[in-house]
Amino acid sequence: MSTKIDITRKQLVKLLNEDLAREYQAIIAYTVYSQTIKGAAYTDIARELAVHAGEELAHALLIAKQIDYLNGKPVTVPKEVKVSDDAKEMLRFDLENEKQTIINYRQRIRQAEALGEFALSEVLRKIIAQEQEHLTDLADALGIDNPTIEEK
Repeated sequence: MSTKIDITRKQLVKLLNEDLAREYQAIIAYTVYSQTIKGAAYTDIARELAVHAGEELAHALLIAKQIDYLNGKPVTVPKEVKVSDDAKEMLRFDLENEKQTIINYRQRIRQAEALGEFALSEVLRKIIAQEQEHLTDLADALGIDNPTIEEK
């Protein structure tokens, strides 16, 4: 049984701007973490985080383009970036951010399709696939299974 999603283009733009602010947050976090995470155990993940930073920038560009397409104005301020001197804690911050991003994009895909914005939902599907790879990279670096992603 499918639930009807009631959303306007204006509401979708607002939500996409929240996603864009989260992408900016990820760019900054991955950039800083990749350069400040220390220890032999973290060499591989530090290199991977630098790659993630570039991928998050590509996501931000795609989201900004979609916001513009919907006649909105892309935001310019990131969500707050958490920092720590503890490498594992930084990786956990990233893991939680990736989980939330995946939840948000799952919702955004359904919302875009409810408005008939199928090109947007396709863009988001490509992004979510990369976000899931990031989640797996972080879980592997932490030595844990991929967390279950439950929407509220």
